[in-house]
Amino acid sequence: MSRPVNDTHAASYHARQIPAPTEVTDGVWAIPIPLRGSALRYVTVFLVDTGDGAVLIDAGYDHPSCWQSFTESVAAIGHRIETISTVLLTHNHPDHIGFAARIRARSGARLIMGQADDFATMHRRRGGFLTQLRTALTATGAPPDVVEAMYADAVAVTAHHEDLRIDLAVADETEFRFGDVTIRAVPAPGHTYGHTVYFDTRGSVFTGDTMMPEGPTQLAIVSRADDDPAADLFRTLQRIRDLGATLACPAHQFPYRDVAARADELAAFHRAEVATVSALAGTDGQTTAWDVARRMRWRKPWDELGRGTQRFSLVHAQALLRHTAGVHR
Repeated sequence: MSRPVNDTHAASYHARQIPAPTEVTDGVWAIPIPLRGSALRYVTVFLVDTGDGAVLIDAGYDHPSCWQSFTESVAAIGHRIETISTVLLTHNHPDHIGFAARIRARSGARLIMGQADDFATMHRRRGGFLTQLRTALTATGAPPDVVEAMYADAVAVTAHHEDLRIDLAVADETEFRFGDVTIRAVPAPGHTYGHTVYFDTRGSVFTGDTMMPEGPTQLAIVSRADDDPAADLFRTLQRIRDLGATLACPAHQFPYRDVAARADELAAFHRAEVATVSALAGTDGQTTAWDVARRMRWRKPWDELGRGTQRFSLVHAQALLRHTAGVHR
C-alpha cells in the first residue's frame, strides 16, 4: 500500500521525530510537517501527481521550520514546488493554511477553500476566530476568571494572520479536472463551518480534520444562534460514507481503509455523546455547557485535564448541548 523515501532521507525524518514522506497509493504522497511545541507532533499534507502539475491538499503551519521541512520533503520524493498547480485547503485553521501563499508566490498555484472558511467571508458573517471564541466561552456559563484564563491561553497559541486571499471559494460540490485526475470538493462542515473534503475519484478521500482513524472529531465553535455543528457533522459523515472511497487520508494520524465503516463508527460515537449530554442537561433548558462538560467522561477526569484540553472539551460540550436543544424544540 505504501512506499517510503529512501533510507538516507528516512533517517533525517527519524531524527526530527516525524515519519518520512510515503506514497500511500499510486501518485499520492503523504508529507508530514512538524508542529513544534504541539502534542500533535506533525500535520500531514498530501501531494497528488496529475497530468496537469501536482495538487497539494493543505499547507501546514506558517513557520520557517515547517517550510524547510516541506521543501526538503518535496525534493526527496522527486518533485519541485514550482510544479504545484493547485492547493486545496480543507479548512482555515493555522496548521492547514500556513504556507499556502508562499507556494502561490513560488508556483502561481490557485488556492481553493470552502466558502464559509474563506477569511473574508468568515469575518463578514462571524468575525475573527478569537472573537468567535470569546463569544462562545462567555456563553458556556463558565466563571469569568475561567473564561479569561482560557481565552488568554488561546490567544497565546492560536493568534495568526487571517488575511489569506483565496482564488476560488466553493460553496457546493465542485469537480476539478487535473489532466487525467478528477478531484471533487465536497462541503463537509462540522469541525469548521466551511470544512471541505476532497475526493479523488480513483478512490482516495482527503478528510482534513473531519475524520481521523482514531478518536472523536472536535466540533466547531458555536458563535451564532443558528449554529449546530453536531448536525452538520452527522450529515458530513453520511456524505463521506456514500462517496465510495477506499482510502481515507486525514491530516493527522495515518491513512486507513474501511472508510464507510469508520464514518459509521464515528457517527455512533458522537450520537452517544449527544445522548449523554441530553441526559445530563434534562429538559428545563437552564443547564449550561460548563455544568455539562465537568460531568462528562473525558480521557481523564475534568480536574486532571490541562486548561487547553478543558477549553476544547468545553466548546465541544457546548456544541453538543446546542444540538440537544434543537432536537427538543
